[in-house]
Parts: sequence; C-alpha cells; structure tokens
Amino acid sequence: MENQRKSAREILQDYRGPQIRIMEVCGTHTHEIFRLGIRKLLSPDIRLISGPGCPVCVTPVSFIDEAVMLALEKDVTICTFGDLVRVPGSKMSLAGARAKGGRIRVVYSPMDAADYAIRHPEEQVTFLSVGFETTTPSCCLAVKKAAEAGAENFSLLTANKTMPAAYEAMKDSTDLYLYPGHVHAITGTGDCRAMAEKGTSGVIAGFTGREILTALAVGVARFQKGEPFWANCYPRVVTDEGSPAAQRLVAEMMEACDTEWRGIGTMPMSGLQLREAYAAYDARKKYDLPPIEGKVNPACRCGEVLQGKCLPSDCKVFGRGCTPEHPVGACMVSGEGACSAFYLYGGDYK
Repeated sequence: MENQRKSAREILQDYRGPQIRIMEVCGTHTHEIFRLGIRKLLSPDIRLISGPGCPVCVTPVSFIDEAVMLALEKDVTICTFGDLVRVPGSKMSLAGARAKGGRIRVVYSPMDAADYAIRHPEEQVTFLSVGFETTTPSCCLAVKKAAEAGAENFSLLTANKTMPAAYEAMKDSTDLYLYPGHVHAITGTGDCRAMAEKGTSGVIAGFTGREILTALAVGVARFQKGEPFWANCYPRVVTDEGSPAAQRLVAEMMEACDTEWRGIGTMPMSGLQLREAYAAYDARKKYDLPPIEGKVNPACRCGEVLQGKCLPSDCKVFGRGCTPEHPVGACMVSGEGACSAFYLYGGDYK
C-alpha cells in the first residue's frame, strides 16, 4: 500500500534494498532514458543495463563484409538505413566501399528500396534487411511489391532477428527486463508471460518520459514482492494478441534460421530468412555469396556492452579512438547504440 501512495518518481528515488538490475533491451529506451535524465532520478540501488536491443549493434561484422562484397564485387546497388553506412567491417565500412566506387544509397524504408529497383531495372538492387519483429513486416511487403511489379533485380540481404532468444540469453544478466513496446505491438504479450513463467520478470514500456517512469516504477514495486511477474505498461499500443496481420505476413514469407548476434554468438532459430518460394529475392542465394567470418577490431568491446558485462565508459577506446565521427564499433555508430548514448549525454554510471 505504501508504494501505491507514492508517485513513480518517489518509488524510484526512495527505493533502498538489494540492488535491482534492470535491462532496457531497446536502444530507443536507452537514448530516451539518458536524454530525459531518468538515470539521475534513480536510487543508487537501481542499476540500469543497456541490452542487445539495437538491431544495427547486434548485426555481425560478417554482414557488413557481405554487403561490401555485393557492392564492390557483384556490382550491386546497396540500399540501406543510414546507421549501417559507417559500421566497420573487417576491412572497410559501406562508406569505405562507396569511396571505392560502390553504389551505396541511404533510404528511409524497405519500400523506398523496392521503388528504386522498380524505377531502375538496369541496376541490381539489394536492401540490407536489418531489424527485429518491428521492421521485418515492412521488408516482406517490399519483396511483395517487387514481385508484383516483376522487378527481378530486387533482393534482401537479411539480418532479421527475433527477440525471444535474446531475452533467454540475457536473463542471467538482469533481474528485470524493460521490454520494447514496439516489438510487442507486433508480437503481443506471450513472450513476456512465458519468461515470467520461467522465472524472469519484465515490464513492457512505451517511449514517453511518463511511460518509461511508470514502467520502471511498476517494475521496482512489483519486484519487491519476490514473485516473477510481467506487466503491460503500454496498453494503448500493445495488446495480448499483437498484430495478427503482421504475424501472418512474416510467417508466410519467412522462416526461422540460426543467426549470429554480435557479442553473443550464433543463437539457434533466432533469425529470419526468406522461404524457398521467395529464394529469388534472397541476396545470398541470388549472388551465391560464400560464408564469411568477420574480424572484429580487438579494441572494440561492443560485444561485452551488448551483454551487459561492461559499460561503454569501461572501454579503453571509448571517447578517444572511438567516437561517432570515427567509430571503432557499431554501438558508437547507431542512433540506438549504448555507446553513442553514453557519448552524447555523458555520465559514468555504475
């Protein structure tokens, strides 16, 4: 009853007890929490950990190497979100490939890439399909649009991932998940319920300051009761069933596959690839790409940051050899990356 009489801010400021580790899985949450100064409001016994919820950050080096190969060796026009352009590969980034003559175009959506392919039938066009459940449906729609237009020059290089495997992999690093609201707007609440049934608690959060504070406060208050739980603190967007239409679309066009997560390794059936019926739009099959083992810069600790094993500020090159202008790792490049959040907003938070 005492917590019910307190505001969310008071619950978070006044908590005293065993340390609670809360992992904000979503990179957007990480940046908003920093931008709004929420970390400074928290009790010293509440520790926020940035998790693997930035799709660019968890995309492995080998994916960048594949894209560079397509651009420079296969004469393919690469369409991509801007964050990926400066992510380092084994030898160069996509920006480096562009400097060598590769055609690298920044687009705002997969549909933009499909439209470009339809308008330029003389070019082979590949969209770098990176993202979680939130963006995968739009990638599927782009393939459908290209197929309906007869644009055989369009393909996807997929690095699509699904969150349940990450929740399972990271559960020992956290006491409580701050679940990404936009993912569960697609998938529904079933994964959160399943994690709670297996002993890992979590709260689905929205993205305004009020929504984040509310979710954190609900999490802290419920956690003190000592029983695993889950709660939906984003009900205006997230429903139990999610988006059945988006789920059907993805199930029709894609299938689960093993995939590599930067810093975590290969997790079975945690990725998505196009089904055989859409193999003509799968860049790996279309261009017969060989297996590539990417080489990570040994100075980069992105993998440990993504697992919650260290803070960005613990890395020796953070803010020195690694900055947004000259990144060593993906977490400093992405607008959702933990390293870029620490760099932009400051703070050596423990």
